[in-house]
Amino acid sequence: MMNTERVTLPHGIELDCLVAGDKGRPLMLFLHGFPEAAFVWEPMLEHFSQSAHGGYFCVAPNLRGYAGSSSPTDVSAYRAKELVKDVAALAHHCSPDSPMACLVAHDWGGAVAWNLANQKPEALQRLVILNSPHPGTFLRDLQSDPVQQRASDYMNFLIRPDAEQLLSENDFRRLWAFFTNMDADKGPYAWLNEAVKDRYRQVWQQGLTGALNYYRASPLRPPRAEDPAASAIQLPREMLQINVPTLVLWGMKDMALPPGLVEGLDAYVPRLTLERIKDGSHWLVHEQPARVIGWLRDFLASPQSS
Repeated sequence: MMNTERVTLPHGIELDCLVAGDKGRPLMLFLHGFPEAAFVWEPMLEHFSQSAHGGYFCVAPNLRGYAGSSSPTDVSAYRAKELVKDVAALAHHCSPDSPMACLVAHDWGGAVAWNLANQKPEALQRLVILNSPHPGTFLRDLQSDPVQQRASDYMNFLIRPDAEQLLSENDFRRLWAFFTNMDADKGPYAWLNEAVKDRYRQVWQQGLTGALNYYRASPLRPPRAEDPAASAIQLPREMLQINVPTLVLWGMKDMALPPGLVEGLDAYVPRLTLERIKDGSHWLVHEQPARVIGWLRDFLASPQSS
């Protein structure tokens, strides 16, 4: 059975979470991306909370700034260190005596997960990333690859002061384009039905500022004449190393995050399992939930992930 729980973290942030399974069982934590919410993980929570599939305690929060969770107004509240603090505190709340069995994350959730795995490797036993670039390869390509710079140019639109207004116009017309324009083949989009759209509307109608502040707070975006952004950044190697067993699922038709981002990934993630999904786009969790479940199940059971 799936329930909702509002968790108040020690530093005052409150996160609305979907939970399934018995607390005290090994924890699987799921982090969504932009412009999503916790509900995208429901098939995963339903599957992995069942005793036949591990009986995990499965938790998917609405990240800070999303839906009913706390949404601070200061852009600096969305810097990486603050987001990592939320997830680390939530994991400790859900599993105070044991590390996470697995942290699963997509898009912006993946950005938080990469940082957490680097800073607090003792907090998790396994990491699963879906179409979320490692900061090392992302910074490399933002600085040197015109293909990635063009693909990420939308980020400079999302930091505009009028982005909330523009995205809300005409029944969120521009936000729907984030789904339909991130597939190199441009569809079809059988999963994006009216029921799913209604769930997204319910999230977006609660406000977009928190979600957009992730982009405003991050320097990892294409440089512009008035803003050097990524071109001015250097990240030391110790901030990039990931030493936990990691599965990366990458939809190769992702228009915003091209396949080049997984090249050289093993230099930062020595215990890497990489699955390139030729027929997948940025929205693997929506498009192919059964296959994603299968890859996660195999990874959790594999000797190299222990």
